[in-house]
Amino acid sequence: MLNKIFQETEEEMKKALLELEQEFNTIRTGRATPSLIDNVMVEAYGARSPIKQIASVSIPDARTIVIQPWDKGTLGAIEKALLAANLGFTPNNDGRMIRINLPTLTEDRRKEFVKLAKRMAEDARISVRNIRRKHKEEVKKLEKDRQIGEDEMYADIDKIQELTDKYIKKVDERLEKKEKEIMEV
Repeated sequence: MLNKIFQETEEEMKKALLELEQEFNTIRTGRATPSLIDNVMVEAYGARSPIKQIASVSIPDARTIVIQPWDKGTLGAIEKALLAANLGFTPNNDGRMIRINLPTLTEDRRKEFVKLAKRMAEDARISVRNIRRKHKEEVKKLEKDRQIGEDEMYADIDKIQELTDKYIKKVDERLEKKEKEIMEV
């Protein structure tokens, strides 16, 4: 029973960390990455689809994203979706593909992105702490129901706290890495 609780705790904390990394991928750094447009949904073929499902996305250089649709008829819809997403850059449509030239980030914009990353990291820390609290309550309930002893309960709560500390440290490491990426000129 307790091993199951520990496994669930760790799996949920891993998910929280993975979600943070996915959120970090949406923050612009000085370089072009396909993940910048991952969340852009295009209205095509009567449905909303992510760009990568209707076009190939490539990065020819550090400041350029090239989107080449498989069907040229979706070019206008992709351009419209990119403009509507308001990502801070303007797509250039040449009739065959869309090029996005990323402007260099100003110091103020970099600082805004760092603040955003810190807010995302804090949300992840809160998520990890909520997971800790939930599973701590489960262990306390087991002790209350006399399924485990008091000493065992405190030992298990300590193990859950160690897991929490481990994952909070991982969140802080990811944040530090992301801050360096953002501030890199």
